[in-house]
Amino acid sequence: MDTPLSIAGKTFRSRLLVGTGKYPDYPTMVRALEASGADIVTVAVRRVNLDRSMESLLDHVDPKRYTLLPNTAACYTADDAIRTCLLAREAGMSNMVKLEVIGDEKTLFPDTEGLLSAAKVLVKEGFVVLPYTNDDPIMAKKLEDAGCAAVMPLAAPIGSGLGIRNPFNLRILIDAVKVPVIVDAGVGTASDAAVAMELGSDGVLMNTGIAGAKDPVTMAEAMREAVSAGRKAFLAGRIPRKLYATASSPLDGTFF
Repeated sequence: MDTPLSIAGKTFRSRLLVGTGKYPDYPTMVRALEASGADIVTVAVRRVNLDRSMESLLDHVDPKRYTLLPNTAACYTADDAIRTCLLAREAGMSNMVKLEVIGDEKTLFPDTEGLLSAAKVLVKEGFVVLPYTNDDPIMAKKLEDAGCAAVMPLAAPIGSGLGIRNPFNLRILIDAVKVPVIVDAGVGTASDAAVAMELGSDGVLMNTGIAGAKDPVTMAEAMREAVSAGRKAFLAGRIPRKLYATASSPLDGTFF
């Protein structure tokens, strides 16, 4: 029997988290969010018009249907990320935040030193912090010890669609921490999402993999099914890999 995804004492039906950027238009985004079955929707605070007198992305995301997860995309320092989280809370978005501190403009890899520093401050400020980090088990453990409610290791560079580049590190990371592990960034198609879940991840977050597809709505549905299938495969337990064949049917009692 599976249990629901639980983050900081709150439970969610879906283990797929989705972003809201890069869609061709708001109606497509709305239909893709619905097709994904996601409960948690992440929003880049710096890219959202918080002036509610004008049309905003927030006008198209039902707060009764989805849990908003403001993120600090495009923040390159811990101070910027902290200010962005405080702004999101002031705007009434959410106390649960996806923390990003980017260390390099070309790769968008996280600056884990700044990430840990910002996480410690935000936890003290009462935020539920979900940090986007690399696939380093040691850093994941430090973030957990700092009070983060989950860790979000990358599968591959943001928006690359390269899939799971280092399944061994992810497996070690999953074993190293007790908080939920949500694979974030680099998921390109449904099989990538399934692999992440088969490794034992508690969830997968994606944006470009859905929004950048030729048919975002159908891809959102495929991702939902892949996350579900991967989770079931993890719970069922895969057979061990072997170098040589093993007969599928018992050989006992055969004539030759």
